[in-house]
Amino acid sequence: MSALLIENAEGIFTGLPGEAMRAQGSIRIRDGVIMAIGALTPETGERRLDVSGCVIYPGLISTHHHLFQSVLKGVQAGINQPLAGWLRSVPYAYWSKIDEEALAVAARIGLTELLLSGTTTVADHHYLFSDTYRFDPAAVIFEVARNLGLRLVLCRGGGTKTSHVVGDDGARTPVEPLERMLASVEACAQRFHDPSPAGLTKVAMAPTTPTWSLDPGELREVIAASRRMKLRLHSHLSETSDYVDFCMSVHGKRPVHWLADHDWLGPDIWYAHMVHLDHDEVKILADTGTGMAHCPQSNCRLGSGVAPADALAALGGAVSLGVDGAASNEAADMVCEMHSAWHTHRAVKGANAITAENVVHWATAGGARVLGLPHVGTLAPGQQADIAVFDLDQPRHFGMHDLLVAPVTCGGARVRHLLIGGRTVVDDGAIPGLDLARLRSDAARVVTRIAV
Repeated sequence: MSALLIENAEGIFTGLPGEAMRAQGSIRIRDGVIMAIGALTPETGERRLDVSGCVIYPGLISTHHHLFQSVLKGVQAGINQPLAGWLRSVPYAYWSKIDEEALAVAARIGLTELLLSGTTTVADHHYLFSDTYRFDPAAVIFEVARNLGLRLVLCRGGGTKTSHVVGDDGARTPVEPLERMLASVEACAQRFHDPSPAGLTKVAMAPTTPTWSLDPGELREVIAASRRMKLRLHSHLSETSDYVDFCMSVHGKRPVHWLADHDWLGPDIWYAHMVHLDHDEVKILADTGTGMAHCPQSNCRLGSGVAPADALAALGGAVSLGVDGAASNEAADMVCEMHSAWHTHRAVKGANAITAENVVHWATAGGARVLGLPHVGTLAPGQQADIAVFDLDQPRHFGMHDLLVAPVTCGGARVRHLLIGGRTVVDDGAIPGLDLARLRSDAARVVTRIAV
C-alpha cells in the first residue's frame, strides 16, 4: 500500500465553499486517495514530501480545449481577426494538414503546458474526424494523455453541416452523416470511457455547435443518444453576437431559449464561452444546472467580450474555466487563465466583481461539477489525490501578505509537484521522462511542414 504525507505547506485551498476553502497542516494519502488533512503526525513507512514555501490547490480542471491547435499558435493571417475571420484563417485553413504526427505533437505540447500549470484533468473538444484519415484522432490523443498521466475527457466533436461562417471559397471542416457520427461516438465510448472514480479516460458527445453544425431536426436524436450512452454533452454556444443574431434570424429565439425547446439543457450538458447571454438565459442555465466553460483569455484575444460567469455563479450555476485552443490563446495554461479571469471581470465590472477564491473554485470544484467528476476538484478525505503544489519562489510573489491567493493574483506560479490519483506526474518542476528539447524540436519541425 502506497503511503504519502505532504507537509509544511504555507496553506491549502481545498476548493470547498465558504470557510472550508482554507486549511492548514499536512495531507495524508493512501493508494491514491486522501485520508486526512490537518495536524498530522508522520507514521511508520510513510513517505514524506516537504513542500515548504509552497501553497497547495486541488489539481486544476480545464473544461474546454482544442489540443490540435497547439501547433497553430500565432498564425499571422489570424492574429488580429475576430472569431469568424480567425476560424477561416486558422483552424479551417489548416485542419487538413494536421496528420497523425502533427496531432500527437500538438497534444503533447498542450498537455505538457497544462501539467506544468497544475492541471490534472482536461476536456479536449476535438471536432476533426475526416473519412480521409488513416488514423483515429481519439486514439492518438488518449495515448498521449496516457503517457503523461493526465485525466482526459475526450469530447468527440464534429457535425453534419458546414459552419455558416465559411465563405463560398473558404476551407471547410469535415462533416459526416449523423448515423456515422453517433456510431463513432459510441464506439469511442466503448473503447475508452471509464466511469470509475479513479478512471483517467472519459468520453463526451460534442457536436461543434448546435446552431449550425447540426440540422435542427437532429438535435433531439443527438441528446437522446447521448443520454442512452450515459455520456455528457458539450458544445460551443453564444461565443460572439453572431451566434445570437444567427439564432434569432433563423429560429426566432435566443440560443438558450431555442435549445430549451430541444432538451439541450441540464446538469449533464456544458457549453464553452456563452459570452453573449441575457439575464433570462443566465437564469435558465442556473435553474437547469447547465454548465459554462468560461474561457476569458480566448474571448479577450478574439475580442468577443466577457462572459457573465459571475452572474451565473451568483445564482448557484455551474461555472468552470477552460483554456480553449492555443491558436486563440497562445498562453494556454490554467495559471494564466485564473489570473486573466480575476483581472478581466474586475476591469469590466468593478473591483468587487469576483474574488481570487471564486476563481479557484471555478478552476477546481466548478470544473469537477461541470464534467460530472465528483471524486476530484476538492481536497477532502475520500477524494482522489489530485494535488497541485505551487512554488512561490519568484520575485513577483515576494512581499505577499496572503500567500494562498498568489497563483491567482500574481500569476506565474511554478508547479513544484503535481499528483494525479497520488501518482507524481510533475516532480520538482519537471515531467519525469519528458524530453522538452525534443518536444521543442518536434514542434518546430511540424510548424515548418504545415506552414508551407
